[in-house]
Amino acid sequence: MKIVSKRPMLVGTSLLLLASAGLYGCKDFLTSNEKPQGTLDQSILANAAGVEGSLVAAYRALDCTSAIQANWGCAASNWVWGNVAAGDSYKGSDITDQPPINDIELYHWGTADAETYLQEKWRITYEGIARANATLRLLKQVQTANAAAFSAADAKGIAGEAIFLRAHYHFEAWRMWGNIPYYREDDLDFHKANLASAAVVTEIIKDLDSAAKLLTTAPRNKEKGRATQWTAKAYKGRVLVASGQYAAAIPVLEDVKNNGPYALQPSFDQVWTGFSAFYNGPETIFAYQASANDGEPNGNNANYGERLNFPYSGSHFGCCGFNQPTQNLVNAFKTDAATGLPLSMVDATWNNDDATLTSARKTVPVDPRLDWTVGRDSVPYKDWGLFSIADGWVRDIGNGGPYSPKKNAHEKASGAESSVGWQNTQLNSVKIHLFRYADLLLMLAESYVEANRLPEAMTIVNDIRTRAAKTAQGCGTTEIADKYPLCETDSRMAVPINDPVTAQWANYRIGNYTSFPDQNYAREAVRTERRLELAMEGQRFFDLRQYGQTYASGFVSTYLTKEGTTARRQFLSGAESFKAKHMLFPIPQLQIDLSIVNGTPALKQNTGW
Repeated sequence: MKIVSKRPMLVGTSLLLLASAGLYGCKDFLTSNEKPQGTLDQSILANAAGVEGSLVAAYRALDCTSAIQANWGCAASNWVWGNVAAGDSYKGSDITDQPPINDIELYHWGTADAETYLQEKWRITYEGIARANATLRLLKQVQTANAAAFSAADAKGIAGEAIFLRAHYHFEAWRMWGNIPYYREDDLDFHKANLASAAVVTEIIKDLDSAAKLLTTAPRNKEKGRATQWTAKAYKGRVLVASGQYAAAIPVLEDVKNNGPYALQPSFDQVWTGFSAFYNGPETIFAYQASANDGEPNGNNANYGERLNFPYSGSHFGCCGFNQPTQNLVNAFKTDAATGLPLSMVDATWNNDDATLTSARKTVPVDPRLDWTVGRDSVPYKDWGLFSIADGWVRDIGNGGPYSPKKNAHEKASGAESSVGWQNTQLNSVKIHLFRYADLLLMLAESYVEANRLPEAMTIVNDIRTRAAKTAQGCGTTEIADKYPLCETDSRMAVPINDPVTAQWANYRIGNYTSFPDQNYAREAVRTERRLELAMEGQRFFDLRQYGQTYASGFVSTYLTKEGTTARRQFLSGAESFKAKHMLFPIPQLQIDLSIVNGTPALKQNTGW
């Protein structure tokens, strides 16, 4: 079996079936068999090529797959769960399209509609676990039959990658549901009871430690995208912070920072991009490596889970207007005119502004990351021209507001757009970051705050902000010169933030902190920086949950009170109050029913649902 790659490992391929888990293998896998079959059992796969294919299949479950996908609850980016449920984005589109997300947005998570999306997330997550475990079983089978099938190094590497993936998928399930069953390769009874949340964390860390011992510091076969020892170590730090074990996280994260291969991408525009030169940059710790124009006839190896999240029909992309940034999030990018610090850190009225932040309000100081994250009216949209409400780039302002997501969009000049598939203009090879170095650094800063090491936390936050101050959205194309004359001969997409062209649509202002006067201030500064840096990346809800019920309830209550007005999104006035039960999502009832043994379900529902 050949992994099609010029260095990165592509995780998408043609559909095969493997016993208990669906398997994606490479195109050559079927055609290289003497008698190609549509269904492969484990005996046919019991060879080196089969093991490698099974491992690729485990990576492929990171994002939605067309074979089992029923909705977008399975998206690698967690945009439904991490953005919509957290006040970073509205569902968007119109009220009739993908109605289950309406209930998720309104915190009615116990409805039948909401369950359809929760079920999809559960299914893709445990599908990934099943595929990782199938790989480990198959590896043992092949080694038993033929000890020379793999070198010792390759055998360790394959096992390490599969165990890492198993840990990742369980972490995804833990972030959603907390109390979940944990499956390893020797588990043959799929009616296991939930472990308590803390016990799940222990099991995840065990797997990450095991993976780190098996993996080397470089990706196997020099194929970027594969998990390495550093990936496992970094992920361990992530799990420790997410579970509130800050003291234990510090030495783990410091080791990665001081000795690992990661670094911040030189400028923010290079983090989410379709340009191949930046595809596997130093900031990537772990990502779904979307692949376009690779021979898959429907473009399904591309950014499948993100395909709804583009400007509407008046734009080049043509559809579908989901995952629209909230007014609350846009206001969070405003900065103090004097210091360049987040306005929310210096002014309690930072979120009082209900007016759309268009280019006509270009004197308002904003963080330059705003226009790498949010599509705004009459502001260049990467290199696609001006984002235009008048031209139909927004589907339904009343339902989704006036803004669009931007990080997931490819650049026109990048060549990352798929040439095949339904609405191919929405499909691209923009990598979906699942964990990146800026995220890790801010976790270390958060841990430093909890240890009252405030200067060290401030240094990290300022490093992130210094990078953010490098570049801002430029003209992108000369085609907008009718409105912005300085763009007549200037097609640069990324420019210094004080470049004269930017003053035509924005007042970019960002500065560094000079002190963290106390722990509470420092804590809020780090949390604010995480929101700005990781906005629209599917992280926000899980951060709110980590900060505790009081903080999460307070934010959501304030958000809903302000947004649920006629000036913003009145439909949010029908939202359910955020309560203790909302700290975890309900386990899909279907999964509880499937766990029944002798009339008793092995799975127990989370409290309150």
